[in-house]
Amino acid sequence: MSEPVKRRRGPGRPRQDEADDGPGTQERIRLAAREVFAERGYDKTSVRGIAKVAGVDPALVHHYFGSKDDLFAAAVEVSLEPALVVPAILGEGPDGIGERLVRYFLGVWENPVTRVPLLAVIRSALTHEAAAKVLRTLVLRRLLERIAADLDVPDPTFRAELAASHMVGIAILRYVVQVEPLASADQEDIVALVAPTLQRYLTGE
Repeated sequence: MSEPVKRRRGPGRPRQDEADDGPGTQERIRLAAREVFAERGYDKTSVRGIAKVAGVDPALVHHYFGSKDDLFAAAVEVSLEPALVVPAILGEGPDGIGERLVRYFLGVWENPVTRVPLLAVIRSALTHEAAAKVLRTLVLRRLLERIAADLDVPDPTFRAELAASHMVGIAILRYVVQVEPLASADQEDIVALVAPTLQRYLTGE
């Protein structure tokens, strides 16, 4: 009696036993991607390397996340969590939004777990369009533009870009280039000086 013929998997299709644990597997891949991108940078990271750290078949990574660029975006989003952050920043209305925004932004950068992958994004964005696109999409469009649009102010996109330029500039000087005295300045001092500027950008007040 002949053995039953096994169906071949199509490209990017996971085995059934791999696909059963969908949400948990996806999260494991995202966390592995964040770790590997942060450690090796965009250039030296491969889907195969991420799959090895996550303990899954590379085909499963492609199945859930598509390309390396898409996986990079998903890995960074773990750090920023714009879907959770935007309602929290907007929840109390326009008053104090500049302070809430700068506290959130500095909080993400001060946390070593979330800082490292963001450093990879900033450094890679200067030379790779994929990383620059992630920065534009997550920081500008999915975070700041949504905040500015909800405030119902003139030129919300322009205001969001001004706020982004201010915060990304701080990130580069404080955490990447480490220019003193900004690099070692107390977080509360930065909040006190930057919050009014972000408030003015986003609300005109």
